[in-house]
Amino acid sequence: MRIAFLATFVAATLMGGPVERGLQWLASTQGPDGGWGQDGGATSHVRQGERLETNSNDVANTAAALLALTHGGVKGPQIWRGVAFLLAEIERAPEGGLAITDRQGSQIQRKLGPYIDTFLTSMLLSELDGQMETSQQNRRLRAGLEKCVRKIEAAQMKDGSWNHEGGWAPILGTSMASRSLYQARDKGVAVKEGAMKRVDDYTQNNARQIVANAAAPSKTGARPAAVSGAGAGVALYDRAQTLEQLSRTEGDRRSNAKAIATIANEMARPEMINGFGSMGGEEYFSYLNISDSLRRVGGPAWEKWNREITAKLVQLQNADGTWAGHHCITGRVAVTSAAVLTLTADRGRR
Repeated sequence: MRIAFLATFVAATLMGGPVERGLQWLASTQGPDGGWGQDGGATSHVRQGERLETNSNDVANTAAALLALTHGGVKGPQIWRGVAFLLAEIERAPEGGLAITDRQGSQIQRKLGPYIDTFLTSMLLSELDGQMETSQQNRRLRAGLEKCVRKIEAAQMKDGSWNHEGGWAPILGTSMASRSLYQARDKGVAVKEGAMKRVDDYTQNNARQIVANAAAPSKTGARPAAVSGAGAGVALYDRAQTLEQLSRTEGDRRSNAKAIATIANEMARPEMINGFGSMGGEEYFSYLNISDSLRRVGGPAWEKWNREITAKLVQLQNADGTWAGHHCITGRVAVTSAAVLTLTADRGRR
């Protein structure tokens, strides 16, 4: 079954393109249990000398890989096997608390926060809701999504974010948590209006700080430091989250036009895009948010960004079709997934 699927998938793709080669690698490394881990779905895929935080397949990497595959056009039993891996973890998880898995200590958790599994999975399930092949599968998926939504709502922090301690760049988790609630609500899942309002207020506060900083030159005449109240540690991650939430609907884009334009201008600065000077997984996930946001806005800012980020990512792709981070999140699964999602942003999605 798996060999036949891969043969069909490879034949159906445009061989040699960066997206297709990334998808082929992800499809070929799915583990026998349906999941993916830090560097692939089985120990045979792990690079020599790569230090793994965990040796098993995990929820967050599996959700990231499935997002990339589905956005790349892959359908069928391979997707359901991965979803079933995630749902089994959700179903075993207690109702209380934000965690949906007891598999702890993964690289992606240490960097994006201990609950990134919940956020990425909720984002994936909200996208796949109603799209499974059978009504039984759809009911099971919806139940898993509703459980994730309840957990995310209950664990929202007082400032409206989900910047929980335990990760280097939790703001990216906040981005995915907020986005998954928005998408779930769009699919008809009951989402508390208070949760959406609190995270919107949080984002608006960030946007006001960004606009104020951009409008106030420092005493030396240089640009002010690109920082805000989010606990990400680098402005790129914060800007990416803010821009994504500000640009979701046509009404959002109209009312937030000034802040969107300010952030788009900042994205043209090489020092902003370079983050810490080398490309870790956090940069790749930030690029994804920026691409989705600017694609919604359209116009010259999107065309310039898409052209430049595409060239950058193509240059960084490895010979085996993967991308790997140079710091923090180095695992090929998460980084390849984020790169593929960024490169497919022009195919259109919410």
